[in-house]
Amino acid sequence: MHTVRAQRSVLGVIGALILALAAVFAAGPAQAASSSTNAAVAPPAPQGAQAADVSIAAVSPGISPAANFIHVAAGGTFDCTSGSLCAAVWDPTTSDWKIYYLYTCARYSLSNWNGTGYYFDEQTGGVTSYFYGQSGNVLRSFKPDGGIRHEVDWTPVWSIRNC
Repeated sequence: MHTVRAQRSVLGVIGALILALAAVFAAGPAQAASSSTNAAVAPPAPQGAQAADVSIAAVSPGISPAANFIHVAAGGTFDCTSGSLCAAVWDPTTSDWKIYYLYTCARYSLSNWNGTGYYFDEQTGGVTSYFYGQSGNVLRSFKPDGGIRHEVDWTPVWSIRNC
């Protein structure tokens, strides 16, 4: 009987530690994103995108592999941290900008990225990034430029490689 209780206690402690660590790691990227001095201003909402227009069929933009992101209101500020390619896509489910921080070198597949958006390239080391179309064709290539805001039509972009 005491062995079962001891095992349950140990499992409970391990579970609590895992949850605590998960909370620390989940909060870490958001804090890192706000600690930089590279403040950017989110653009106004896209034309025709209003809170009252959110339909039941609206789907939030996604990315794979997973990347850190924050939501920023139109006209709000955020930091594109050094070493990141930041991609801003309008999220019709929340009526704000979903800002992805792409800092791990990968080819990211996009889902439900539609309409006008923006990117800010704060990467280091002179890497070249690419936007690809449905067939894998290169739509745009570019190098870091200190985080200047660039407009892009996300609709034809199916993937991003940030290195």
